Amino acid sequence: MTPLALVRHADTAWSVQGRIQGRADPPLLRNVLVQIPDVCRAMRVVTSPLTRCVQTAALLGAPDAPREARLIEMDWGDWEGESLHALRSSLGEQMRENEARGLDFRPPNGETPRAVTERVKPWLEQVAREGMPTLAVTHRGVIRAILAAASGWDMRGAPPAKLEWDAVHLFLLDERGQPRVARLNLR
Repeated sequence: MTPLALVRHADTAWSVQGRIQGRADPPLLRNVLVQIPDVCRAMRVVTSPLTRCVQTAALLGAPDAPREARLIEMDWGDWEGESLHALRSSLGEQMRENEARGLDFRPPNGETPRAVTERVKPWLEQVAREGMPTLAVTHRGVIRAILAAASGWDMRGAPPAKLEWDAVHLFLLDERGQPRVARLNLR
């Protein structure tokens, strides 16, 4: 089993405001502090190519971490820059029906969580083949997709565990790249 640790990028102005970032690329806020648990210190670091992740990797001591395009955030299409709260208020039943689709939820001109899972799956297989413990600096959408793959959660209703976005989530990959939850919300 290959250890895979996932950490969400540090805060941006948009994340603090509750705005959907998706593929938009706001930088980190100034003076953010990023820490990882000791179990991750010897892992290689890989990062999403978006600025907020690259900057977070640098704060973790890996300014030259390889960029992995498959770790990019879910494409939120027309909803980037909006807040879920505002969308739920303005779209009402239409939004509830879309969210009830779980893995097939789709923002207009955006990507489904199922598509994120399919995009990430070959990368998980690659990490498993290489057998090198890896810390990936990535996004909520990617972490949720991997949690869904590990737990069988279809993204309908509450997740099987509450994820803390300033913590590290540790998974184990089998030889085929199938993730299994090892420990969530590590500090």
